[in-house]
Amino acid sequence: MGTKSIMDIKNLSVIYHTPHGELTALHNLSFNVLDGEFISIVGPSGCGKSTLLNVLAGLIKPSSGEVLIDKKAVRAPSNVVGYMPQRDQLFEWRNIWKNVVLGLEVQHQLNVKTAEYARHLLNDYGLLEFQYCYPSQLSGGMRQRVALIRTLAINPSILLLDEAFSALDYQTRLIVNDEVKQIIKREKKTAILVTHDISEAISMSDRVIVLSNRPASVKKIYKIQLNQGFDTPLKSRDAPEFGHYFNEIWRELDIHV
Repeated sequence: MGTKSIMDIKNLSVIYHTPHGELTALHNLSFNVLDGEFISIVGPSGCGKSTLLNVLAGLIKPSSGEVLIDKKAVRAPSNVVGYMPQRDQLFEWRNIWKNVVLGLEVQHQLNVKTAEYARHLLNDYGLLEFQYCYPSQLSGGMRQRVALIRTLAINPSILLLDEAFSALDYQTRLIVNDEVKQIIKREKKTAILVTHDISEAISMSDRVIVLSNRPASVKKIYKIQLNQGFDTPLKSRDAPEFGHYFNEIWRELDIHV
């Protein structure tokens, strides 16, 4: 992880105009993301986490404030940012290879060089032999890896993961957390994960950003520092500090059950 800020979110506000009046989703929200950092964003349900990701991706224009990537304002979607949604959204009628290169096709960037990179990703992460299979023939974890490789194929600098593992069963989710973190680290990408799962946020992240109730603003930021040796999402759950972070974030979210 570097020390240079790759993304700066400054005084971000989003106001929706509805038939019942104005609805403020984000209010004066600010934080930065370092190059190579893995950040998780947690917050109460409905607080505006997905709205925030849509702004970072250039899909929604803020009402005020700005998002800068490498000091340049984000005004529209670009291949600098890759977006991985909640469901894998693989097209069942396209084989794995055709799914992986879909983004490249849409951006008119599918050529010998980009196809070679996509094939390299499939090979490195154990999916090349399945390139002519269809999504229905793959396990949930493998499908999620394909979805990540499709996002990586456009070679973005920043990955946005919107509840990217929530559709998986618990055991598969733990395995995929490990795989995805390893892939993102190896490919030297910066990642921002929105999740409801506090344990997932702590185990995968360099920092966890806690948002307030809607309208969302930054309530607190935790720098996650675990003992050496607890260096994968699965192992980190056994770190002595893990429970402390969990309890602190739980209290900060003020969840009542």
